[in-house]
Amino acid sequence: MTYNFDEPVNRIHSNSYKWDTAPHGEVLPMWVADMDFRTAQPIIDALAKRVQHGVFGYTKVPDAYFQAVTNWFERRHDFKFSAKSLLFTTGVVPGLSAVIKALTHAGDQVIVQGPVYNCFFSSIRNNDCEMVSNDLVYENGKYSIDFEDLEEKTSNPKAKLMLLCSPHNPVGRVWKKEELEKIGEICIRNEVIVVADEIHCDLVYQGRKHIPFASISDEFLMHSVTCTAPSKTFNLAGLQVANILAADDTFKAKIDKALNINEVCEINPFAVEGLIAAYNEGEEWLEQLKQYLWGNYTYLKTFFEKKLPQFKVLPLEGTYLVWVDVRNLNLTSKEITSTLLEKANLWINEGTLYGEAGEGFIRLNIACTRASLEEGLDKLFNVFGTM
Repeated sequence: MTYNFDEPVNRIHSNSYKWDTAPHGEVLPMWVADMDFRTAQPIIDALAKRVQHGVFGYTKVPDAYFQAVTNWFERRHDFKFSAKSLLFTTGVVPGLSAVIKALTHAGDQVIVQGPVYNCFFSSIRNNDCEMVSNDLVYENGKYSIDFEDLEEKTSNPKAKLMLLCSPHNPVGRVWKKEELEKIGEICIRNEVIVVADEIHCDLVYQGRKHIPFASISDEFLMHSVTCTAPSKTFNLAGLQVANILAADDTFKAKIDKALNINEVCEINPFAVEGLIAAYNEGEEWLEQLKQYLWGNYTYLKTFFEKKLPQFKVLPLEGTYLVWVDVRNLNLTSKEITSTLLEKANLWINEGTLYGEAGEGFIRLNIACTRASLEEGLDKLFNVFGTM
């Protein structure tokens, strides 16, 4: 089946968090990380069939659900693991919060790599832990890991967890195997558990390969917890479903208890059917989506090179979130985004949303039609093109 990602879908008045929280209907939202595309037809069909049943009571999660997850990761990521290691929950963020609750005590340190996904901050804070940032190093238009600093921060006896964003949101890195191996060696040596947020794992480009952290070795598997979901891959965030891979039985038992304490231990019937259809029948749609998203990135990069050369677009290795260096404006990230919203009705994310290390950067969501992307970039140019 051929999918038309240029087809516009009017999301206004659909209770869309992305579109219906704007100050008014004329705002073009290129901020929160969901896509403006209809999902794969097999998923729509599976959900429609479930609706026709007409009874939506408490849901048992069947073996077919777990089989769909394990088959997907073996097929797509060369990663084979036992379905018995899986826990399901309503989302990656609730999952991360439960993992932190389960594996830390109040006052413990949790390491992140700023600039990084902003919900990490609230998950750490809400569990009375201290956030410590092993800031990524930005040099020559690309980010890398400061391993010396990571060694120092993990050596603190208070450090218990490291939240690894892989692929990285917002900077778009897909970590190489050797980078992940260094992280693992440092954390294991210092008895710090790696908690990998791999929600963007299926969205990588141009020969890049996502390496699941836990797939590197049995030692890495047993000293880590991994959170995944089909939500970013298939635009299913509203179905509220995610999975936690915890091969260590002690970790799993503690996390299971925390999920129950937080009351995020049940998923709905549409989540079950949507995930099964996505992982069993969604690959054709995904491959076409990735081609379209890469075309959007190529268009954006060319636009900046020709019309906004004073700004630097960072390489997009994974995700559909483009990180742009706009420090030449000599304005704060907040001032830039506020100006765009006020003068151009364009809503994007300021870099400081992802921590202090994000100052001077903006994040653009390119998971939209090419026409919407063109409109958004024209708005940006009309405000800042002469500065």
